[in-house]
Amino acid sequence: MENQTNTGEGSVPTPQDPNKMLPPAHKNLFAVLSYLGPLVIISLLAGGKEDSFTKFHIKQGLVLFTIEVVVWLVLRMFWPMFFIINIINLATFILSIIGIVNALGNKEKELPIVGSWSKYFPI
Repeated sequence: MENQTNTGEGSVPTPQDPNKMLPPAHKNLFAVLSYLGPLVIISLLAGGKEDSFTKFHIKQGLVLFTIEVVVWLVLRMFWPMFFIINIINLATFILSIIGIVNALGNKEKELPIVGSWSKYFPI
């Protein structure tokens, strides 16, 4: 048998270069999952945090998920504020869509209003 080495495009990335750990399709998949509520945990645990692009979107997804959880808890305690809470839910939904569009477009663009809060999540 011959020894074959993979040096072309199909080669396995080395652990020394964390930006090449995920293929582009997986980077986009994990970035999109980051904006889908609790699915951000899948991106976080599946190794997306080694890639700077995916890490950026995971942090923003964590901000949106935290807002969603806090809003849900507030709704449970203060149900008369239902109208205001629905407006906040609509805003997080729209921000999630913007984040998904940015992730699919391979852009690291901060989301309006909440994008700057992502620096508080040390991943």
